[in-house]
Amino acid sequence: MTETPNDRSLKTTVTTLRIVELLRERDGAGVTEIARELDIAPSTAHTHVTTLEAQEYVVKEGDTYHLGLRFLGLGNFVRTRKRKFGKAEHYTNVLSEESERRSIFTVEEHGRGVYVHTAPGKHGVWTQSTVGKRVYLHSTASGKAILAHMPTERVHEIVDRVGLPKETEQTIHDEEALFDELDEIRERGYALNVEEQISGVRAVGAPVMGPDGDVFGALSVAGPSNRMKGEQFDRLTEVLLGIAEELELSIALS
Repeated sequence: MTETPNDRSLKTTVTTLRIVELLRERDGAGVTEIARELDIAPSTAHTHVTTLEAQEYVVKEGDTYHLGLRFLGLGNFVRTRKRKFGKAEHYTNVLSEESERRSIFTVEEHGRGVYVHTAPGKHGVWTQSTVGKRVYLHSTASGKAILAHMPTERVHEIVDRVGLPKETEQTIHDEEALFDELDEIRERGYALNVEEQISGVRAVGAPVMGPDGDVFGALSVAGPSNRMKGEQFDRLTEVLLGIAEELELSIALS
């Protein structure tokens, strides 16, 4: 089949986006590394990064290209585009203060969870939960809280698209087991992540429902497994559910 100009344009766009992702993952890379990792000619890699540099989306430091600050403006626009995201930021901070744990607000996009807001908490631990991070829904407390309140057809679509990869030995990787747990989440009102994303870390997540009855996102708190048990865990869950309800009310009244 003869390749059309439109086909070539699409491939060019995909290559550019793959280079942007690689520069983010590697925190910078040179032309040779880009070409090798993406299996493209060095000349092609050079053309793409120099074009990105000319448009001020990347900067060159020595022989290494890095993402530029122009992406910062784009990211901030995306995060503040919806007024509801601003409300979620406030309640994520409130949750962090009251729980004294790392708190996260997550939404679903293209079948993955995306951290829109995070707050460290007085006794929070670093869990690589940076703003913009994309995670699997089935292995996170917030992700499972979102899945539990989606139409069944949509959950099947996400599983078909993304799969159920194992991140730890505790991660659910069977579709039937996942749906059984989603039933339990709807019954008790919150979701658990018991070392399913990161070994040694446990989290609890609650859905945030919109006025239309659709799930808007989820709030979650995380901490070391040995500190997320018993009465302390019960208190954290109570705080989480209360703040998730406050966020829902704030959105409904806006």
